Amino acid sequence: MIGQKLNDRYLIEDMIGEGATSTVYRGTDTRLRRTIAIKVLLPHSQAATRQRFADEAFSVAKLNHPGIMTIYDVGRDEDTFYIIVELVTGRPLYDYIPSSPEVVARLGNQICLALDYAHRAGVIHRDIKPANIYVTDDNNVKIMDFGLAIPTDGSRKRVTAPGSVIGTPVYLSPEQAQAKPLTSSTDIYSTGVVLYEMATGQLPFDADDIPTILIHHVTKPAKPPSQLNPAIPEWLEIAILRSLEKDPKDRFPTAAAMAAALQSPELTETGSMPVTYTPRAPQIKVAMADDHAIIRAPLAAYLELSGDIQVVGEASNGEEIIELARETKPDVVLLDLNMPKMSGLLALPHLKKDNPKLKVLILTGRDETPLIMQALRAGANGYILKTTNEESLLKAVRDVYSGSLVLGEGIAEKLVDGIRNLGSMDPLDADEHTILRYVAAGVEENEQIADKLGLTDTQVARLLKSAIDKLGVASRADAALMALRAGWILIEDIQVLM
Repeated sequence: MIGQKLNDRYLIEDMIGEGATSTVYRGTDTRLRRTIAIKVLLPHSQAATRQRFADEAFSVAKLNHPGIMTIYDVGRDEDTFYIIVELVTGRPLYDYIPSSPEVVARLGNQICLALDYAHRAGVIHRDIKPANIYVTDDNNVKIMDFGLAIPTDGSRKRVTAPGSVIGTPVYLSPEQAQAKPLTSSTDIYSTGVVLYEMATGQLPFDADDIPTILIHHVTKPAKPPSQLNPAIPEWLEIAILRSLEKDPKDRFPTAAAMAAALQSPELTETGSMPVTYTPRAPQIKVAMADDHAIIRAPLAAYLELSGDIQVVGEASNGEEIIELARETKPDVVLLDLNMPKMSGLLALPHLKKDNPKLKVLILTGRDETPLIMQALRAGANGYILKTTNEESLLKAVRDVYSGSLVLGEGIAEKLVDGIRNLGSMDPLDADEHTILRYVAAGVEENEQIADKLGLTDTQVARLLKSAIDKLGVASRADAALMALRAGWILIEDIQVLM
């Protein structure tokens, strides 16, 4: 479109940027002889997009504030819809990520004052993010792109389907993530996300998929910024964390109150919080280990929606969960048994050795009696099956955390039967178990087994003959196979030997 003149007045000269629904050009208003920005709606846009485009013009037209982009005109030239706005020169706010605490507070104060003006004028921006905020050449903030703005009184006709989530996921408020009715507090939350990112260089909530991000906004507390950047002063951290409260009632009552908190290290203005303020956090920290991400992801989401459980990490095998538990120090580990590299059963003793107070809840599809008994002997605090319903799973996590032994449906009966029949079920002693594990692992020569165990060839031969005689089979291979089928030795037992 460069070189075209809209309605014989607005000359398009250079492209400034592109978005999902519009393109912005630098141009000239030939009638008033001033440089302008021309925002042009992309052709073939849907009706809802065209409506939001027009709503942006009407929203900004009522605003006159130095911290908000000024609109000059709105129009249509045949099939081209456009908005004429002031040309803002400077740098986008994402160029200020990260920044010093002083810059975060100064720019944050300006953002909040501009938002307070918009809120009092009856406009909620609804899409506060670094890309929609510029810092001019004279170091003043300009809030731009009111394309998603809505009136505070809810009077505008809805152009988004009921229950739809609209906005940029990593900056959405919890109420936006849940598609709830919005107040001006949603902009306060999004501003808090922006300031958190400026102060630390990281987002408070991020993930590889949008549903997880939204769930984190709703349920997960933000890590205190000072843990990521120790230079952040307490008063700035308090202001940021308060703006990120999940419940709008717990945030600053107005953007002006937040602006005051960012301007003063004392936080003594009306509506501010005392310096003893600390955010509420879920009580139970849970780490998960399962080699199927398709199982982990929805399970983690469900646990976090409970309100009192925080999923601090996920692992796909035994080695990963050991390292993860060392890093995150969870209260409870949900542990699958069948995993590659290292099984859950082999990882379990390491987890308990690293942290004797850790509670381990086995969540598996296997219900063999010997496996249940071995897991409990290794220190598991509970054993439930993957067929367990969601409510029972939540209860199991909470019960294990509180110190109870949890056995899922059918597990207790199998355990009792196993204990009752323990003597008759397994005629082998500990040394015979060990020898047969090596046989099952593929070690064929007695000399090799003897070398690994520090025994003589004669001792190994005697133990093998004893096991063969007790089981009434013809060969060492038959003895190992029978012990595996009976559950007296387990696949998990021999994986470490292979």
